[in-house]
Amino acid sequence: MSTQNVRWGILGPGRIAGRFAADLPSSETGRLVAVASRDLARAKSFADKHGADHAYGSYDELLADDTVDAVYIATPHPQHAEWAIRAAEAGKHLLCEKPLTVNHAQATAVFEAARRHDVFAMEAYMYRCNPRTVRLAELIRSGAIGAVHQIQATFAFGSSGDPENRLFRQDLAGGGILDVGGYATSMARLLAGAARGQAFADPDEIDGVGHIGRDNRIDEWAVATLRFAASGSDPSITAHVATGVRRSAENAVRVFGSEGYLVVGYPWGAGRDGNPTTIEVHRVGADPEIIEFAAGRPYALEADTVAAHLEARQAPAMSWADTLGNMATLDRWRAAIGLEYDAERIDANIPPVHGRPVRPGSDHRMRYGEVPGVSKKISTLVMGGVGRGLSHASVMYDDFVERGGNCFDTAYIYGGGMAERLVGQWMRNRGNRDEIVVIGKGAHTPHCDPESIRRQLTESLERLQTDYVDLYFMHRDNIDIPVGEFVDVLDELHRAGRIHAYGGSNWTTDRLVEANAYAQSHDRKGFVALSNNFSLARMVEPPWDGCLAASDPEPRQWLEEHQLALFPWSSQARGFFTGRSSPDDHSDPDLVRCWYSEDNFLRKERAETLASQRGVSAVAIALAYVLAQDFPAFPLIGPQQLSETRDSYAALDVELTPAEVRWLDLRD
Repeated sequence: MSTQNVRWGILGPGRIAGRFAADLPSSETGRLVAVASRDLARAKSFADKHGADHAYGSYDELLADDTVDAVYIATPHPQHAEWAIRAAEAGKHLLCEKPLTVNHAQATAVFEAARRHDVFAMEAYMYRCNPRTVRLAELIRSGAIGAVHQIQATFAFGSSGDPENRLFRQDLAGGGILDVGGYATSMARLLAGAARGQAFADPDEIDGVGHIGRDNRIDEWAVATLRFAASGSDPSITAHVATGVRRSAENAVRVFGSEGYLVVGYPWGAGRDGNPTTIEVHRVGADPEIIEFAAGRPYALEADTVAAHLEARQAPAMSWADTLGNMATLDRWRAAIGLEYDAERIDANIPPVHGRPVRPGSDHRMRYGEVPGVSKKISTLVMGGVGRGLSHASVMYDDFVERGGNCFDTAYIYGGGMAERLVGQWMRNRGNRDEIVVIGKGAHTPHCDPESIRRQLTESLERLQTDYVDLYFMHRDNIDIPVGEFVDVLDELHRAGRIHAYGGSNWTTDRLVEANAYAQSHDRKGFVALSNNFSLARMVEPPWDGCLAASDPEPRQWLEEHQLALFPWSSQARGFFTGRSSPDDHSDPDLVRCWYSEDNFLRKERAETLASQRGVSAVAIALAYVLAQDFPAFPLIGPQQLSETRDSYAALDVELTPAEVRWLDLRD
């Protein structure tokens, strides 16, 4: 396929798709060859009108068409993620109408699919491909109005409020923020970035107000203030963005600087009416300058932008990072006004983002181990909790399972119980409890006593929507209580079937030995696992009171001799092996306090050296080090993005030699 001849297919022949199809003949690179609708008659009518070669009555048929190089996705918002992922899996380049997805979590899944299947992907904000927008950013970047301090951007219109219109339907993710509010936020982020010589910037703070319809429960109008903090010599910037689907407004962009201001009237339509468009430049002490742009075909420009950047797989006009930042901003704007779609609630039955059953992929490389008392094989990597709601958790957990993972770490105190609720609802939605290994934890200080274990476990099981946990850890020890009292209550819960196996988290090996000696002499089940910190970087100070590490020679030797399973937390030293740490960077006080030492930075340097040789990240090397120990290790990982899971997963492909382990450990 030549970039000068991109053969397009359209999924969803609606109004916006009609505009794209009408403009496409004016492009220099594109031609419409196919259209698909779930209504074949509608697809045929659209194809006849716009000269497409093929019409299909299903989206799958179009994706199977070898004459289609790229697809333009113009389905309703909730369908964007599924069909973008399926298009990537079919090897089709994709241009997806805004918003790319309903939320940030789904957007990460789309880009992960595009990366995995090596296809181009872009969110279709067509105004970003227009010469006027490019010129506007250049003016800001060049200092045409001095130091920018305020941006105003509005996209709103008045509609009848027809409850059957997608704009006013909760189940179709209606409302102004997702429909056209994304234009205003993406423009504000573009210009704030330009003011700092960057492609875009993300706000540090967001405040919002809006009106949510009583019956439709969508945002009929909303405004937000975005604050971009000062950086170096760059001053702080405030952006005011507004949107609405029931109230019209002056759709314009204004940018105010220390030496003047800019005005862009209706920056979103790019002269489709045939009239030229302008940028007004008002400088202090000078007459206004009017920069005029000829009318154009914005969707043709968009198609040509795709063609020009196919080899790079993304376009600077709307890069993947830019879209992810915009989706995160829209999520925060909705949260600020209290708008949550029913399909995102903690008790919602959220389907897999790709629309298929979730099961391990045939090409997964996960390894497994066993722990006495746990009937299931346990994935070597253990997924920690995620903290941004069920949509985010569902994307992360589904991906982990498809990579071969099956073990999830929870605790009574995590997120005030939210970690347990998320795992429980996700398992219920997927119907996969029998395949999942659930780690539960309780008895955290100051409630570290036998009765708290009973009480907390009952509540944890309710949150998890299950009647047992596979492996239970006491989260702390309390040496003021005889160890036998803890063994007695844990054994009681084991005999009741509520705990299948148990161990200690942040326990000394001496105390664990004492517990198992008591268990053996009293016909009780003993501790089968330990969950202390263990990582390539040595813990300088514990992140939280009462935390213990197993990295010193004595506990390591004990683990090797007894072959007791270790489930190490902070197995990657909480980001120490990423770019977040350097001897001169003290911006994260907890990272500095817990992990900064001369020896640790030498270990990081060696990990980076080995990483460059193996073609992986230092994070993957650090995790491979934990997996290479001479005792069973099931490291807990805490990714919050799919890219972080992928990075950790690379550790499974790294086989460190004993000599390399010693070298990383500064023993050679």
